[in-house]
Amino acid sequence: MPTRTSKIWLVEFLGTFWLTFGGCGSAVLAAAFPGVGIGLLGVSLAFGLTVVTGAYAFGPISGAHFNPAVSLGMVVAGRLRPSLLPGYVVSQVLGACVAAGVLYLIATGKPGAELGGFAANGYGAHSPGQYGMWAALISEVVMTAVFLVVILGATSAQAAPGFAGLAIGVCLTLIHLVSIPVTNTSVNPARSTGPALFAPDWAMHQLWLFWVAPLAGAVIGALIHRVIAGAGDVGLSARA
Repeated sequence: MPTRTSKIWLVEFLGTFWLTFGGCGSAVLAAAFPGVGIGLLGVSLAFGLTVVTGAYAFGPISGAHFNPAVSLGMVVAGRLRPSLLPGYVVSQVLGACVAAGVLYLIATGKPGAELGGFAANGYGAHSPGQYGMWAALISEVVMTAVFLVVILGATSAQAAPGFAGLAIGVCLTLIHLVSIPVTNTSVNPARSTGPALFAPDWAMHQLWLFWVAPLAGAVIGALIHRVIAGAGDVGLSARA
């Protein structure tokens, strides 16, 4: 029988696979499809919906992080044992990389396929709105910090039960609506790593920012939550 820990690794892999495949897939396959392109709003909703569905499917097992920054924030907030963090991160990165590989196989399965940036995150010439490195860094730090504040608040013992997944998904949708023009929105190092493997070389060269900024933002968000809620807060991820 699978152990509790192995189940956590598996669902974090599956959840991050779904987030990357669903969110990035909407950008690569559907955003600019002639006649039915879903655009910025559609891609933003796709990322939010992957989190909503994944949270309700896998939340009871692992807390449904699907994001190394979220897992780090949970550790800083006292919701996750530090010894579990490496397993979460490895599972998440693997899930995102496999999802990007599957998406690549689909996207290249038609004549004359043009992948463009393959939903990779970037700054400067590779930012959708041509925003520079510092704008990208600030955006990713702030957005991830807010994301952690919302996650930790929505999953606290004092929050209304049953609504955490919805609140978190709506928050991620809003984050994408604001920051897609700046960086194509990361707030998730795993989500950034998977597509970067199949994107043009610039994506790997700029990947450092999409690890550093979300991780820094997660720490800031977790510390803000600790100040607001107090050290005695217990949330859903405390079980993991």
